[in-house]
Amino acid sequence: MTHVRHLLANKKSSLFTIGPDAPVLEAVRSMAEHGVGALLVMSGGELAGIVSERDYARKVVLHGRASADTPVAQIMSSPVITVAPETTVQHCMVLMTERRIRHLPVVEAGRVIGVVSIGDLVKSVIEEQQRTIEQLETYIHG
Repeated sequence: MTHVRHLLANKKSSLFTIGPDAPVLEAVRSMAEHGVGALLVMSGGELAGIVSERDYARKVVLHGRASADTPVAQIMSSPVITVAPETTVQHCMVLMTERRIRHLPVVEAGRVIGVVSIGDLVKSVIEEQQRTIEQLETYIHG
């Protein structure tokens, strides 16, 4: 069974963050620059929320707000659903499906150590299934 800790070990260790008072336009630019779909919103070293492309589309674009004038705090999702490094990939997938979210910050000892996305989880499941198939083929032909 694969745990979040294993996923983080195979990812770049960069955390992409933004402050709650930053304009949404800055958040969107940062997401585009880093090729990510969400940023952690940090306030005084603490996780205050998470802002995603979905938040932008639904809470800024659809409401006719101005990206340059709207602070991230007004559209971020909070409180944030987090997981521990020992959480299984399967449990993360259940959480994401039930809560309709695509990113989970990973927290250890009160500190954010990474983020896993639905893409990370799907990739892990596919790799695990491929290993199982290879083992079964070896067993059958062995």
